Amino acid sequence: MCTVVILRHSGAAWPLIVGANRDEMRTRPWRPPARHWPDRPEVVGGYDEAAGGSWFGVNEHGVVAGLLNRPGTLGPAAGMRSRGELVLDALDHADAAAAAEALAALDPRAYRAFNMLIGDSRDAFSIRALGREGPRRVAVSPLPEGLSMITAHGLNDDASPRQRAQWPRFGAAPPPDPDRDDFAAWEALLTAEAPAGGNPEAAMRFMTERGFGTTSSALVALPQPGGGRKPIFRFAAIEPGQTPVFRRIPL
Repeated sequence: MCTVVILRHSGAAWPLIVGANRDEMRTRPWRPPARHWPDRPEVVGGYDEAAGGSWFGVNEHGVVAGLLNRPGTLGPAAGMRSRGELVLDALDHADAAAAAEALAALDPRAYRAFNMLIGDSRDAFSIRALGREGPRRVAVSPLPEGLSMITAHGLNDDASPRQRAQWPRFGAAPPPDPDRDDFAAWEALLTAEAPAGGNPEAAMRFMTERGFGTTSSALVALPQPGGGRKPIFRFAAIEPGQTPVFRRIPL
């Protein structure tokens, strides 16, 4: 299912903060974020060993990109390209607007359905493609100021139980304070499990008996350019029954 939480305040010292959870089969191999691609040395992202792409990453220009499957589209499909390529394609660009324009020109029928986030310190976009069954174009929507969520259902879509349950919690929580290296409230929310008897589809972190669930969590904060601040990338692997530990990823 995956979830991306976005906080935009264009005039702030840190205009874009993103929290992202990856939900995937635990048997699908991956590596933590790093510079995994020799032909893309400016990209830092998680590495999907099965297909060679990524689900979430940033580049040296301060662009962040994250990919989410849409409902019922888990895994690859014969004759279709890996959606993990799209994160790398987005991070080939020096700004979010150029990346969004490039993805808008793709043929969505070449991929299974997906949602994406692309953002930088100036702009942020929600990207949606419905695969072979949908329109023959990729939909690009600018993100509003303030708090937004992207789930498998789309941008701020209350069809998602997770959107309905978690948006108020993030809205009420203290926002991250990158200048003080304080991400505690969002880290706790991103890795919170459903209470006993609760709906796992509404929880930020879950694991099913068949081994599908939350495998990692990431936080990225992007500063205003020219202020001496540098982007921050924090990441935690999610292990069932264990308390996740976020660590800072070198950029």
